[in-house]
Amino acid sequence: MEAAAAASASSPMLVLLALSVALLVFHIGLQGVLSTRELGSAWNAGPRDGGREPTGRLAGRAGRASANFRETYPGFVALALALAIAGDPAGWGLAGAWLWFVARLIYLPLYLAGIPYIRSVVWLVALAGLAVMAGVVIF
Repeated sequence: MEAAAAASASSPMLVLLALSVALLVFHIGLQGVLSTRELGSAWNAGPRDGGREPTGRLAGRAGRASANFRETYPGFVALALALAIAGDPAGWGLAGAWLWFVARLIYLPLYLAGIPYIRSVVWLVALAGLAVMAGVVIF
């Protein structure tokens, strides 16, 4: 029983899943820091009842990039867990997961820099990673 738990805990998919949580926290933190820089710490610490939103370029982009990340993140988590359960430690599913993760890493600075088209292609690459993962789960 302990050997099985140790093997699953060291699964490359679970490590990648943990890294994806770090990326999620980075997105949220970046959005928070940039919004607080613009609107102040009183706004950040307060209840934000007034509906005031950051209007600055970087804070807005960070918020939209974070929202975009969170749109595909649940799918990634579900597929990563399905692959970890199915036992695909080094196959196509893991390759798809890495494709999604690396593309999401690249996507953020592209979004912050306001680079069009290439950013969209990188988003499609991340989506292709999810498709690979789903294909392994289904077939």
